Amino acid sequence: MNPGIIDKLIDRLDKLEPEEIQRLVLKAVQEKGLLENVFEVLREGVIVTGPQGSIHYINQAACDFFGLEHRAALQENVSELFPGIAWDEVIATGGVVNRDLVVRYPELRFLNFYIAPLTRDEDEESDASEAEELGGFVIILRDNTRSRERQMKEIESEKIQAVQSLAAGVAHEIGNPLNSLNIHLQVAERKIKKTADPELADELLESIEISRSEIKRLDFIVEKFLSAVRPTRPNPETTDINELVNEAINFIGPEIADRRIAMTLELDEDLPLVNADRDQLKQVFYNLIRNSAQAMGSDGELTVRTGFDDENIFLNFVDNGPGIPADQVSRVFDPYFTTKKTGSGLGLMIVRRIVHEHGGEIEFASREGKGTKVTVYLPRVEKLMRFLPDKSEAPSPVIDIDVTS
Repeated sequence: MNPGIIDKLIDRLDKLEPEEIQRLVLKAVQEKGLLENVFEVLREGVIVTGPQGSIHYINQAACDFFGLEHRAALQENVSELFPGIAWDEVIATGGVVNRDLVVRYPELRFLNFYIAPLTRDEDEESDASEAEELGGFVIILRDNTRSRERQMKEIESEKIQAVQSLAAGVAHEIGNPLNSLNIHLQVAERKIKKTADPELADELLESIEISRSEIKRLDFIVEKFLSAVRPTRPNPETTDINELVNEAINFIGPEIADRRIAMTLELDEDLPLVNADRDQLKQVFYNLIRNSAQAMGSDGELTVRTGFDDENIFLNFVDNGPGIPADQVSRVFDPYFTTKKTGSGLGLMIVRRIVHEHGGEIEFASREGKGTKVTVYLPRVEKLMRFLPDKSEAPSPVIDIDVTS
């Protein structure tokens, strides 16, 4: 509602009949209620402030963006919500501001906000300077989180495709020389067998066999690398995650023992089953445990914990290693990014791809000097469905039913 309506009403009170005053007041109230109802159903946040930034109106969407209670928000100054804005300058110039903002509480959001000044209506008897007097500001907030996430996924997809193309090229360039080496070893083997010196022949044939086994090992490494970076459709089966965790730990057990790392397992015995590719998830758990072990070096502590809620099961991998700086946390899933001197920078990228292909999510949190926590979320085979009583019926107890999806 424009404050000019109230100003005009006050100026003319002595000239109006009671019925006219009542009609104008009722109209003003109706207009205010209508606008507020419209603003409350908008997905965009709307904030109206006074000339010095005190909040006069804030809709529910804006409250949700910042985790505010409506009544408490009306006692705030808008500068407390937007600490990065030079409000003195905005107030002095009356200019328009359009900027992006990252909100981390109550949840991570990427907002765009637009600030524009409100001006009082120009009255017939007021001069020009009075007409330009600022009556406050209106701020429109738009949630760009989903579009930002889509952009990030597109960028991630492009990076993965680039890695896959590079991997295919490298595999091809390595594969050709290996095939050539195999052929030349076969030729050398035939000629050596024809030599007149049996002792020399046996010695050379032994060297050829060693070379051949090394070529097979390189072939195996290249094939494993390609299978890791290429998108592969999971072959899901009903799987016990606790069992896979134990298998991964047993596999890497000698390295853990050699580093004198204390392992703590907190596995929920009632953990629901999941539909998953056993080999792929075992690779995920192995990589995460090995990453933690390498980050800690020696004499560290690693805790692996499993649990579940109505929708997902989760696994926590918590170490007390050196952690990584805050400005590097957002890059840990990027191809070739690594904090290790000998790392390839592909491990966590592959881990996240496998988790996403299983319909899950992965969360990475680290504090420099404190340690790192990686959480893997996987959808349950059984999801909890809740039936609420019909409003027309008498209230009845809520019933929880497990439904196989």
